[in-house]
Amino acid sequence: MVVGEFTTEVDVLVIGAGPGGYVAAIRAAQLGKTVAVVEKAELGGVCLNVGCIPSKAMIHASHTYDHAKHTESMGITMENVKVDFAKVQEWKAGIVKQLTGGVAGLFKGNKIQVIPGEALFVSENEVRVFHGYDVNRYKFNHCIIATGSRPIELPAFPFGKRVLSSTEALALNEIPKSMVVIGGGYIGIELGSVFARFGTQVTILEGSDQILPGFEPEMTRLVERRLKKLGVTIHTKALAQGMEETENGVIVKAEVKGEATSVEAEYVLVTVGRRPNTDELGVRDIGMKLTDRGLIEVDEKGQTSIPNVYAIGDIVAGPALAHKASYEGKVAAEAIAGHAAKVDYKAIPAVVFSDPEIASVGISEKEAKDKGLSYVVGRFPFAANGRALSVNAGEGFVKLIADKATGLVLGAQIVGAEASNIIAEIGLAIEMGATLEDIELTIHAHPTLGELTMEAAELALGHPIHVLNK
Repeated sequence: MVVGEFTTEVDVLVIGAGPGGYVAAIRAAQLGKTVAVVEKAELGGVCLNVGCIPSKAMIHASHTYDHAKHTESMGITMENVKVDFAKVQEWKAGIVKQLTGGVAGLFKGNKIQVIPGEALFVSENEVRVFHGYDVNRYKFNHCIIATGSRPIELPAFPFGKRVLSSTEALALNEIPKSMVVIGGGYIGIELGSVFARFGTQVTILEGSDQILPGFEPEMTRLVERRLKKLGVTIHTKALAQGMEETENGVIVKAEVKGEATSVEAEYVLVTVGRRPNTDELGVRDIGMKLTDRGLIEVDEKGQTSIPNVYAIGDIVAGPALAHKASYEGKVAAEAIAGHAAKVDYKAIPAVVFSDPEIASVGISEKEAKDKGLSYVVGRFPFAANGRALSVNAGEGFVKLIADKATGLVLGAQIVGAEASNIIAEIGLAIEMGATLEDIELTIHAHPTLGELTMEAAELALGHPIHVLNK
């Protein structure tokens, strides 16, 4: 039974309240538009509720526990270090609640209407929103689709009691005794590391010839070495083929480097990528163009093949990153408001909260070489940085790539402590067209990890201070 169907009109309708959708909605409201947001679950989307934020909270908690057990080298001994996992989950939930409450407050302050439910397009300027037994119509002048993505489910490993996606893994009530992680990408490595630090026996199955494919091997080797110190078993060139449930877990059958093997564990965590949430929106029915993968085709403003409808985030081409979605959301809102806005993906940083952290922006040395560019490299080690050594973080390096003739900064790769924060300076350098000399002549506070960037620039210019010039 349908209860009370009515029609409401709005300037901008945003579908999805994740880091792309809520940012787009706020920016559109700032630009004078009346805005409504349709969200079927919680404000903040996957990122705030079951993705970026809770996973980073768990990563920090696991690091804290691990550090507490290994402080003897500093002359500090701690006894009876224990984990109350229920309290860890409670702490994590408090962070999520605070942030999602913040989004609700921003919506209220910007006079943005929240519409609970799922949207289905019925025409180029109207959707029906289903919420329980209620179905209501909303007409719009413009629409921004920001429905995000969901974990890919493997046919041989259907999600259930023992087979988890990242969502269920982050909500476990107890620390598992053992876990098989299928997929050694950033989600698998981050969550696998969390449980390994908490004491879980973790086995990672990765199909390619290295974990974190897409990053340079000299970066991933440090992460792999640290994982092995935690007792993690890593199988590359591994194909998970199926499983058999047991009384207390599962037996995963796989082919590793051409040989059959099996691994018994309490849980299986599947992290083989994400699928765009476009299949239940009705966008094909109104003539919108999509790719074979279900991604919505858009132009440089985020505009779809239907001129008054825009799409952003995981449902369009490019890396599925929260900060990319937020950026595209602002561009789409400004384009709708008549501004000369368009996307420019010159410097999208990529970060893995592994141990040690990995971050990159711009082009890599391999890409520079493949393109035939004339370039210079400055690779400065964490081991020569005073701050890094004083916080027991001497592993890793900062590598800058720059044009040989002009010194223009083209890219950077970082592996080491706080790589996720250090990368921002280099992203700004690329965005503003800075040179190695600009970075070198910027006075960096001492002692800080930020000095690593300056030292890498000096090294690329041929006159390093704190390492010998070879």
